[in-house]
Amino acid sequence: MTHASEQSTSRETAVYTHGHHESVLRSHSWRTAANSAAYLIPELRPGLDVLDVGCGPGTITADLAALVAPGRVTAVDAAPDVLEKARQVADERGLRNVEFAVADVHALDFPDDSFDVVHAHQVLQHVGDPVRALREMRRVCRPGGVVAARDSDYGSFAWFPERPALDAWQALYRRVARANGGEPDAGRRLFSWARRAGFTQITTTAATWCFAQPDERAWWSGLWADRTTESVYAKLAVDGGHATSEDLAEIAGAWREWGRQEDAWFMVPHGEILCRVS
Repeated sequence: MTHASEQSTSRETAVYTHGHHESVLRSHSWRTAANSAAYLIPELRPGLDVLDVGCGPGTITADLAALVAPGRVTAVDAAPDVLEKARQVADERGLRNVEFAVADVHALDFPDDSFDVVHAHQVLQHVGDPVRALREMRRVCRPGGVVAARDSDYGSFAWFPERPALDAWQALYRRVARANGGEPDAGRRLFSWARRAGFTQITTTAATWCFAQPDERAWWSGLWADRTTESVYAKLAVDGGHATSEDLAEIAGAWREWGRQEDAWFMVPHGEILCRVS
């Protein structure tokens, strides 16, 4: 197998479309193992060593660490700043079995067969070469272990009431994400990517987030309204010629208006893969 040090000169890159604006971290910090990695939980037990790829602000990481203690969790992300937030979460929960490092999933700086579980949540949609990323995740996973990945599928998002401006948001996001080198409809592609990466024992599932209660609607619509006008995504949309500031303001207004509807409902579908390493 090729080691990470040999790959580092030819890393595949993609721009992280969301960035780490407060509106993005507001969403990421809501995530837990229960609402975002339920398909993986039955595989976890005390004593396992876990690699959490693209850990973000570390709320899922902390849950994984609690489930496998005294096993260790190594949490990596490409953004050093967000790792500081992840460290704070681990410290606040009194977790002492978590380590953090900056890493590129295309070239992980770990020896072969280092972990029992390698996990990535909402990562493969943002990388330049998801098949290569999965091969790296497999390389650092021990025989008998599992590589787990979960990604949303933007093209399958569904909502009510319908709003033309939200249709425009969906199309715009997909254009911007692809221009940045990612694949926003990753959920439907995970199984194919895993097969191309060489996995032969693959369990595929699907799960959703659903936002319909008043507090959920307000939270979801508010974070997307803010993200549309204030985050890195907004800058990429304008600088890339995909939208004007006026377009983004109109979309943000539509998000807020949608969130005020008493019968508003939003579904985010995800694809999931659990790949046994032989």
